[in-house]
Amino acid sequence: MTRVFGTDGVRGAVGQWPMTPEFVLKLGWAAGKVLGDHGRRRVLIGKDTRVSGYMFESALEAGFAAAGVDVRLLGPMPTPAIAYLTRTLRASAGVVISASHNPYADNGVKFFSSHGEKLPDAVEDEIQAMIDQPLEVIDNRRLGKADRIEDAPGRYIEFCKSTVPSGMMLSGLRIVVDCAHGATYQVAPRVFAELGAEVEVIGAGPDGFNINEGVGSTHPEAVRSAVLASNADLGVAFDGDGDRVVMVDAGGNVRDGDELLYVIAAGRIQQGYAGGVVGTQMSNLGLERAVRGLGCPFLRAKVGDRYVHEALKREQWLLGGESSGHLLCLDRHSTGDGIIAALQVLAEMARQGKSLGELLEPMDILPQELINVHIDRPVSLEDPAVASAVKAAESRLADRGRVLLRPSGTEPLIRVMVEGESADEVRAVAEELADAVRAHAAG
Repeated sequence: MTRVFGTDGVRGAVGQWPMTPEFVLKLGWAAGKVLGDHGRRRVLIGKDTRVSGYMFESALEAGFAAAGVDVRLLGPMPTPAIAYLTRTLRASAGVVISASHNPYADNGVKFFSSHGEKLPDAVEDEIQAMIDQPLEVIDNRRLGKADRIEDAPGRYIEFCKSTVPSGMMLSGLRIVVDCAHGATYQVAPRVFAELGAEVEVIGAGPDGFNINEGVGSTHPEAVRSAVLASNADLGVAFDGDGDRVVMVDAGGNVRDGDELLYVIAAGRIQQGYAGGVVGTQMSNLGLERAVRGLGCPFLRAKVGDRYVHEALKREQWLLGGESSGHLLCLDRHSTGDGIIAALQVLAEMARQGKSLGELLEPMDILPQELINVHIDRPVSLEDPAVASAVKAAESRLADRGRVLLRPSGTEPLIRVMVEGESADEVRAVAEELADAVRAHAAG
């Protein structure tokens, strides 16, 4: 069977392989067989707000039960909340039904280990191998059972608040919170309100179909408009499953993951952090220059929070992330968490008595252009015409910028990224490269 695990679990269009009820039931059974052999026989299942989540939740529950694994259902909860609860409730694994920032017609399944981290490749390989085996129901006396954890939101809210100094209050701050009609809609507004902020909420009316639609971290124009309209101090926007965040300052400037990571890292360094920072191939050169300027090492990993996490563990560092807003603060949580990342930025604002814009004054972001080229079939970036266009672009930019072409790990796209010192030049080079990819894809 074709490998089903990508960089972030299993994902696809609902109703098409592998995101069919039959396959997800088999996936649950296979995961149950493997994870049951690794220790405790209990898993947590959470989901975002997609209508298909009901169907896949039932399929996974049946698969795990057939393998003799007990299930505890969490309902709609952010992905990082499921990682946290898996660890604290001593489950053998956590399962998330979500396609993150994708539209509602997609869905996916991803797993956390008992430590609240993404499953190692070796365990995914075991599950993949088990999928190929016939589904055999365990003896009736050993079938798994299911129940629901009713206090899951409250547990996670208290955990989020515990990641900032105990005396920190957000009194006097007006914050717009955009929940993307997704998994944070129940918890994020309460976290900021319970810390004393005046909270205006948008994107908190999920109907099963509107997740990420015109709101959230992938559409920051919504929170930006709300910040400016209400004269708010700050805007915070999450993606559909709550592991990404972007913020908007009082002036309406959208601040992406690179900028937020800089604020967190600079604050930690001031307080004695001696480790380094991990970005990705997509991280802005301005972040690398700013971090190194603080005397802090900086490494680039492949795109994907899995690879950032692997690099952090290898180097024994604590801070990393992606420009998309997936930030890891391993001194606070075992995985990327949009709410906790936003709280770390707010903690720095409170500690230094500065606005977000003021904290970012030392950092110069280079102009960057990202073009997503849709493809209907696999495209080789080694094609001579594409490779020639890349070489020409790199020669044109010389040491004044960077070029990166890569296939998306979650969507049928080739991402074309160009950055440099001139916005006009960057835009022109990116369009030329995108045209080269389109021409190759059409041929």
